[in-house]
Amino acid sequence: MSRSSIPASIAAYAILVVGAVFAVFPYLITVLTAFKGPGELFATLPWQPSWPPSLAAFGRLFDSGFGGYLLNTVVVTVIIVAGQLIFGTLAAYAFARMTFPGRDVLFWIYLSTMMVPAVVTMIPLYLMMQRLGLIDSWAGLVLPTMFGTPYAIFLLRQFFRTIPADLEDAARIDGAGTVRTLVSIILPLSKPILVTVTTLAVVGSWNSFLWPLIITSSREKRLLSVGIALFKGEVGVDYNAVMAGSLIALAPLLVLFVFFQRFIVRSVAVTGLK
Repeated sequence: MSRSSIPASIAAYAILVVGAVFAVFPYLITVLTAFKGPGELFATLPWQPSWPPSLAAFGRLFDSGFGGYLLNTVVVTVIIVAGQLIFGTLAAYAFARMTFPGRDVLFWIYLSTMMVPAVVTMIPLYLMMQRLGLIDSWAGLVLPTMFGTPYAIFLLRQFFRTIPADLEDAARIDGAGTVRTLVSIILPLSKPILVTVTTLAVVGSWNSFLWPLIITSSREKRLLSVGIALFKGEVGVDYNAVMAGSLIALAPLLVLFVFFQRFIVRSVAVTGLK
């Protein structure tokens, strides 16, 4: 490194450090606030930790029925993720490998729906669920997203297209059908993109707020994000408990990203996406 480039490098690193601090600071405050006892929130500085850490906020949180919200979110997330993987894989394989009239036109029309904000389709979707009698039901929660999303199908299709067609031809020569070829040849080679799609589906379902808020009204079907938001109105502005709930909601996603980030990076590199 030349002497003339040292000041520029120092400035660049300083900017990155400042950006990292601003990005991490809200999460740090969430953790510190969650472990503060009653009355400590306004008696101490926001970034001052409590010693010894208090679990009182977590107790108040679960006394309000938060455990049920957490279980509901886990069940709904598993159903949606499983559905997106199954139906998204089938659709992506059809768009990538099978030949039928209007295939490319249909794919790009479907992909263009990504440009439509979800808020625009919220009312028509609600009216559809109302006509079907699915308001405040588990089916109403999962049906709109369990059959795949345009972005997930696009990622899967792009990855499938990078797999050599000779492998499928060899499988067909050996007598394998379409389903057997997909299960035995394509999917084992597609672990990185499957992990990526799974991660995106988990994050999207776990953090979903607006649709669960609209489609459900009973406490028995309340999800995590809605439960945290409505917790303020039920027991007052208990910031310690709200931060404790936010920490519980954040922890699984952080663990998921730490363990599977290498698969995400690999899949993005293979598909050539930015």
